Amino acid sequence: MSGSVFIVGLGPGSIDLLTPAASRALQAATDLVGYGPYIDRIPETLFSQCRHASGNRVEIDRAQHALTLAAEGRKVAVVSGGDPGVFAMAAAVFEAIEAGNPAWRDLDIRVEPGITAMLAAAAEVGAPLGADFCAISLSDNLKSWDTIERRLRAAAEGDFVISLYNPASRARPHQLGQAFELLRTIKSPETVVLFVRKAGTPEAGVIVSTLAEVDSALADMRTLVIIGAEATRLIPRTGLRPWIYTPRAEQEGAR
Repeated sequence: MSGSVFIVGLGPGSIDLLTPAASRALQAATDLVGYGPYIDRIPETLFSQCRHASGNRVEIDRAQHALTLAAEGRKVAVVSGGDPGVFAMAAAVFEAIEAGNPAWRDLDIRVEPGITAMLAAAAEVGAPLGADFCAISLSDNLKSWDTIERRLRAAAEGDFVISLYNPASRARPHQLGQAFELLRTIKSPETVVLFVRKAGTPEAGVIVSTLAEVDSALADMRTLVIIGAEATRLIPRTGLRPWIYTPRAEQEGAR
């Protein structure tokens, strides 16, 4: 087959954080396929290809459409915000390949990584991911809430720094609060909690709180939540937001 699929990470928002490799993949494409708001982030003055925008929660349909176009000889860029391999379109494309037309397996498929929201959010505040960490999505569209709670509990008991993707939406405004309630049964009330909204953009905003005082109502789907480990610490600065980091070395007396 002469067609190809590049699964491209657009980064967290700013065009400055689009990698050169991802930019070259977009330039080479004949067609751009993706969720509408992500397609809208790609400047038409730089990338004027045929655009195929679709709504939320149709990832497999979107992947199948991209693969069908590629099978017809098109050079398709499937776009995701952040990194396409982190709760995004890369897994959907490979799921569609596994279950779909066997000929799709012969296509030229490549994944172009991007800066995921977790890394962009961490960079806004310092180095909270300096030691062991994990990422958990609070969306229960594709897995049960029981599974999410089990993973949260395991991460808290293991004293990982925890990055929460998809913390809240109009359909499920209560789940972040439930997650905090669970974590309060395991972690210290003084545990650092960070809300970083629109990380990696000029509109980025940061809220620094603790597990005891955090207000879950302040988060939305553009927010990345980071919950610190026992060792995560703040460096105070006069008149400025503190720097926040997690030491690389295990602290003396730690569990």
